[in-house]
Amino acid sequence: MNQATFPRMHVSLYVADIQKTIRFYSAFFGQEAEKIKPTYAKYVLASPSLIISFVENQERVQQHFGHLGFQVETLEELNNYLKRAKDQGLEIREEIGTNCCYAYQDKFWVNDPDGVQWEVYYFHQDADFNDPHYELQEASACCMPASVDKPAIQLASLDFVVKEDACCTPGTGCC
Repeated sequence: MNQATFPRMHVSLYVADIQKTIRFYSAFFGQEAEKIKPTYAKYVLASPSLIISFVENQERVQQHFGHLGFQVETLEELNNYLKRAKDQGLEIREEIGTNCCYAYQDKFWVNDPDGVQWEVYYFHQDADFNDPHYELQEASACCMPASVDKPAIQLASLDFVVKEDACCTPGTGCC
């Protein structure tokens, strides 16, 4: 194992199918699990410094808790993660040059087999505004609500759908 950076974060998630989870995370992380048991798998990552384990227990799987992710140091590193995810056939959602969470970023998203969203992003700089599509348009990333049939409005030559029941109450820190 590589020299660990401490402190390291540890995350444990319940999953519905440990074998599907192992296939997804081996592809996403670009390495095999450190430990595999009949209903358990653990990955020890050097970069980002993370221990993440998965416990098969379908009744305890929790979706829509938010998302997980990590920031990379360079655009080259982001592109390397993106290329590996694409080469592994993972379903990708790219957002290049977006203002999300009041930060100008390039990023991509993937979902694990249980619907947990992962964000990999490069931070360019702080921003004074959040891209309006995170608040007004159906979005499949971050903490956006499911599609709601509402009248469309025109804003800066982009179509948006008005959302009355947004899941992200100001000040809740959803992103």
